[in-house]
Amino acid sequence: MDQKLTVALLNDSFPPTIDGVANTVVNYASVIERKYGHAIVATPDYPGVQDDYPFEVLRYPSLDTTKLVGYRFGLPLNINFISQFPNKNVDIIHSHCPVSSNFLARGLRDTIRKPIVMTYHTKFDIDIRKAVNMKLIQDAAIKALVDSISACDEVWAVSKGAGENLKSLGYKGDYIVMPNGVDFEKGKASKQAIEELSNEYLLRSDVPVYLFVGRMMWYKGLKIILDALKILQDQGKQFVMIFVGSGMDKEEVEQYAIDLQLMRHCRFIGPVRDRNRLKAFYSRADLFLFPSTFDTNGIVVGEAAASGLASVLIRGSCAAEEVTENRNAFLIEENAESLAQFLLRHGDQLDYLHQIGTNAMNEIYVSWEDSIANAVARYPEVIKKFEYQAPNLLNGTMMDNIIKTSGDMATALDLVHKVNTTISTSINEVLDRWL
Repeated sequence: MDQKLTVALLNDSFPPTIDGVANTVVNYASVIERKYGHAIVATPDYPGVQDDYPFEVLRYPSLDTTKLVGYRFGLPLNINFISQFPNKNVDIIHSHCPVSSNFLARGLRDTIRKPIVMTYHTKFDIDIRKAVNMKLIQDAAIKALVDSISACDEVWAVSKGAGENLKSLGYKGDYIVMPNGVDFEKGKASKQAIEELSNEYLLRSDVPVYLFVGRMMWYKGLKIILDALKILQDQGKQFVMIFVGSGMDKEEVEQYAIDLQLMRHCRFIGPVRDRNRLKAFYSRADLFLFPSTFDTNGIVVGEAAASGLASVLIRGSCAAEEVTENRNAFLIEENAESLAQFLLRHGDQLDYLHQIGTNAMNEIYVSWEDSIANAVARYPEVIKKFEYQAPNLLNGTMMDNIIKTSGDMATALDLVHKVNTTISTSINEVLDRWL
């Protein structure tokens, strides 16, 4: 594409938070900045965060909701924050989350008169039902977010399953499937990196190594993994299971592994932020276990494939949409017995597992370069459609009043915070002089 674009990328999660969508936004911004123009990431602020990226990052005020949803909740309709954008010459707004990011996107559209693309990554209804107990509030929250997504100028989904999930929640519009890629190059990590990892975690070459990478949440299929491994252990099978990641259920998951007496087999690593080290984990493992029906795309499955590692997926899941069973991936039913039976049959047939991993690398791997090229090629079409059609804005509705009131409240809260900080600093300076 000859025309250079300035793209505002919005997401609620961004480093230091690590998850698939945060990884997506980092890669979108990096590739756009390098090849297609200019990227600006707008995301909630974190205490003490330092942004050292080859693209611009703007932070807006936030509340600490990490214990509730795993990341901070932004207060996006801050007037002072939005006022920065008219001078940024943004061509298109790309929201990657239907919560505060999408409210910010709609506020920006009113200000700079540019279209919004919304990418639907995650089955957010599951997170809402987990965070809120009352069904009435759950339903109201889901409806509000569906309405917010519907107000966008174009909606993308990372898989067909993701789009159909959105439809099942009441979304009436169209969507375009725009799959994500991965930032790993095709091929395994260096032999030295793999050997160092094996030595660090006492991984023997004759014992199968199974791997999970992702947020430590029960709905990722973690109970299926642990219950299946208990069956293997009772059958006298040797294996090592490595869990990479953090999340709100991590302590419960580890305790469950202790209760099943699996800890001699399990390694809970925590989050791995070094991408080279993470690639070494994928490269050293013999099989990637990902029995999740929550994930709509499964970037980690692509990362595994890039490293020549075969995945075990749930038949009919979004992560399994583009794979061929027993050719470049393995499919099971959504229960521990199905996973256990597969591992009992094939879990120690390392040559066979490695061959399927090689097929995955050659057949289902998609780079971020290719994925984002498809997205950037679509941006001008969205811009044209916006320019020639009446923008899909909410004018004079109750939702508009809520958005404006929320923005005024966010601005006021931010001002109070700044005043309190100034007063506190002044008092401390006086005390320092006196004491």
